[in-house]
Amino acid sequence: MPGDSFHPDLTATTPDGAAPSNVRVHHVKASDLDAGTAQTEGMRRLAAISGRTVGSDKLWMGETHVEPSMASDNHHHGESETAIFIRKGHPEFVYHDGEREVRLSTSPGDYIFVPPFLPHREENPDPDEPAEVVIARTTQEAIVVNLDRLYPL
Repeated sequence: MPGDSFHPDLTATTPDGAAPSNVRVHHVKASDLDAGTAQTEGMRRLAAISGRTVGSDKLWMGETHVEPSMASDNHHHGESETAIFIRKGHPEFVYHDGEREVRLSTSPGDYIFVPPFLPHREENPDPDEPAEVVIARTTQEAIVVNLDRLYPL
């Protein structure tokens, strides 16, 4: 029986007889995170959920690491909305509000939302502890536009 919008046909297979990626749950282990994603100097991004890793259509999820006393270059993420969960450390998120540079200090358990196209950077002022955050974006790949400076929208 063909599927409808509420009950899709989950019996389809790929030409090699496997279930297509959209009818199964994907498990990405921490050891399988993908460093082959867009990068910005001063930080390291690792992809977990993306079009390339699991076949997602509308979502990218991964993590970012900023070493002690480091700052990323300025950048934005194009049309992506970005949600950030602070897992470890006390990273600071810096952007320009049109009048001045704004710095948001965070702690583990905090969340940050970065609107599309907003230039920003991440900094880790701690001299000893790395900062680690979990990121979710509304596009299936990590759009990264590196910039020479922060500027207001």
